[in-house]
Amino acid sequence: MTATACISDAIRVASFNTELNRAGPGLLFRDILRGDDTQIDAVVQVIIAVQPDVLLLQSFDYDFERQALKAFAALLGKQGKEYPYLFALRPNTGLQTGIDMNGDGRSGQPEDGQGYGRFSGQGGMALLSVFPILETEVRDFASFLWSDLPEALMPEVEGKPFPSEEAQQVQRLSSVAHWDVPIELSNSQTLHLFAYHATPPVFDGPEDRNGRRNHDETAFWQHYLDGALPERKTEAPFVILGDANLDPLDGDGRHAALSSLLKHHRIQDPAPTSAGGADAARKQSGVNDAHRGDPALDTVDWPDFTGRPGNLRVDYVLPSADLRVADSGVFWPLDDTLVTDASRHRLVWVDLEF
Repeated sequence: MTATACISDAIRVASFNTELNRAGPGLLFRDILRGDDTQIDAVVQVIIAVQPDVLLLQSFDYDFERQALKAFAALLGKQGKEYPYLFALRPNTGLQTGIDMNGDGRSGQPEDGQGYGRFSGQGGMALLSVFPILETEVRDFASFLWSDLPEALMPEVEGKPFPSEEAQQVQRLSSVAHWDVPIELSNSQTLHLFAYHATPPVFDGPEDRNGRRNHDETAFWQHYLDGALPERKTEAPFVILGDANLDPLDGDGRHAALSSLLKHHRIQDPAPTSAGGADAARKQSGVNDAHRGDPALDTVDWPDFTGRPGNLRVDYVLPSADLRVADSGVFWPLDDTLVTDASRHRLVWVDLEF
């Protein structure tokens, strides 16, 4: 399907946390080239099954020349799905600060980067598109400081900045990245992709550093839409997509920012569902039985025993209110062998008509 052919048809926009992050630089590229990695093959098959025209990947290792991304796109091309336009920027993951960023008295650890990472670029984001990506017009907010966000929930302990004032002066908001990426649908039509991957709201202490940051990473988009940031807000049609690492109702985290975003007057929530999500929650039971949200909306299959989150809705594709949604879904079939081999997360998609 070509860019010009798609204009009169539905355009499928998707987000997928592939969990293709590896333990060292270059290992993902190596595994793709080897051609015998069952997880990579499963991720490819999921994408081929859904056939998105625009696809945001999370937890996909970044390298400067985008070699892993190019090799991955080549695998998809061999399966009949060509993505001529690829995009990725250096994320905050593994970008060391030289400062103790989590208050454990040490520096130089994976937790001491601008975002968690064993190496610079681990678990980044990448975009694949059948439409031209207007790279010169991309806005990369990876360097936006957390303290510059209006009403930022900066962590404190006994009234003092946590872990230190020095750390908060350099701490970026994005644990991975926030992007505004325009794609050209035709000579007169541009769609903006607001892409991000928020930190999990756990793995911290009573200061709730990760929980507060997770909240504010989603709150960023509401401020962006409202024109409350120094950057000029985008008036063109847009889609917010990515892994918020937060459910509107269930699991850990501060739910206010996400709940507010889902109700924002410039956004619509297609509420994509799957039969597999509802079936999995019923079969797995455990903490899922106490969830308030509709399990058909779930997008991730996490452990279900006491003290763990269970299955939640954490991955989103949210079009602007001026777009027409033709269809939507979560790729979670009743026979979930393929998706289980690929990732704990499920691919989420929305069809848009222009």
